[in-house]
Amino acid sequence: MTDTIKKTLRDSNVARWIALLLISSTMFFAYFFVDVAAPLQNMLETGYKWTPEVFGMLGGSEFFLNVFAGFLILSGIILDKMGIRFTIITAGLTMVIGGALKYYALTEAFASSGMYVWLSSFFVNIPASAKLAFFGFAIFGVGVEMAGITVSKTIVKWFRGKEMALAMGLEMALARLGVFAVFQLSPVFAENGGVSNSVFWGLAFLCVGFITFFIYTFMDRALDKEVDADGTSEPTEEFKVSDIMVILTNPGFLAIAGLCVLFYSAIFPFQKFATDMLASKLGVDLKTASQFVSYFPIGAMILTPPIGFFLDKKGWGASMMMYGAILLTVSHLIFALVPAESFTVFVAISTIVILGVAFSLVPASMWPSLPKVVEDRYLGSAYGLTFWIQNMGLLGVPILIGWALSASNPGVSEQIAAGVEGVKYNYMIPELIFAGFGFAAFGLSFYLKYIDRKKGYGLELPNKS
Repeated sequence: MTDTIKKTLRDSNVARWIALLLISSTMFFAYFFVDVAAPLQNMLETGYKWTPEVFGMLGGSEFFLNVFAGFLILSGIILDKMGIRFTIITAGLTMVIGGALKYYALTEAFASSGMYVWLSSFFVNIPASAKLAFFGFAIFGVGVEMAGITVSKTIVKWFRGKEMALAMGLEMALARLGVFAVFQLSPVFAENGGVSNSVFWGLAFLCVGFITFFIYTFMDRALDKEVDADGTSEPTEEFKVSDIMVILTNPGFLAIAGLCVLFYSAIFPFQKFATDMLASKLGVDLKTASQFVSYFPIGAMILTPPIGFFLDKKGWGASMMMYGAILLTVSHLIFALVPAESFTVFVAISTIVILGVAFSLVPASMWPSLPKVVEDRYLGSAYGLTFWIQNMGLLGVPILIGWALSASNPGVSEQIAAGVEGVKYNYMIPELIFAGFGFAAFGLSFYLKYIDRKKGYGLELPNKS
């Protein structure tokens, strides 16, 4: 039996890391598309008449179907019942379809179509382009979140008992590289074809990501054939609805899920507004501000893999989440409270990088911790529920920030839409909201450490056996 295990693909260093590279590449392209419109808020406001509320709705629409239609819970169930290969292909196709609809919504062809006329006939305060973009982005959101939970379970499958936290850290680092790339490239694409050109390139990248997902399925099939003679290594037990209640009554799971929603609510919605925030506070153009924002994932890209290596060797998972929450809170307080005359380019970039460090500490320790508190047989459902709870925040927070931005800057949106020059938003209130999420995450991290000591999950112990 031991000899058979030693011959499986997961025990080959080369095969393990190739599998990781394939699935991580898709997440790189997916993260690029997630934020492809983020540096273009001003262009959408002037060219498409999107107010900050509408722009915030775009960010929230990515998570609408996952939250209200329960697609993330369904994705976890599908993953546990149908396995990795089926789910990964479904996720890839869904991302491409949703991305194509979002691209079409911003083209001249749509603007001259009958659908444009029909969509303009109701909810007239929201442009027709935004309505179709919301719908496409919501479909994309189903695919990208399904991909996220599948990639997490895939890494556990290949790296449990080995370099699991390092592998998750490297996957996240490559995904963060997509964030760096989009803030560098999206404004350039937009200069040569407008917003629709940027979204077109994001769609093209999604198609490449689907191909890397497809290639990975051959490795997954080969591994399953080595583990089980009949090639069906998963799932080993039928999913039961009662499993959902088992997960939701697990205090360790609830603490991690709570940290997840608080932390990500202060990160991803921030990315949507960060370019205009820095442009307003520093008095620079949007392209320059977008380049500054691109430094945000640098800390995550550089530090996440070594943090994962440290977690594998030494542990301290729960403590890392607490330190990340502290840095998160401090970063947003700097953005909110440092006056414009003291807010130099150096302060801006330094704070962005500190936020990137926080983005390393929490996810790098959070996702490898979940398999320690949840049984393997419903790990997919646990990841699905975690992402579902996270998506509640990611749905509501961009809308909240867009509303807060308009409410705290009366009349500014109308002046910008009218082409008045030199008008800027003040982002203090939105940034204080983000800091509040970080402060709440800091408190919850103490509770997680308490639960870990009480239940003996081993969150502070090394991952590598």
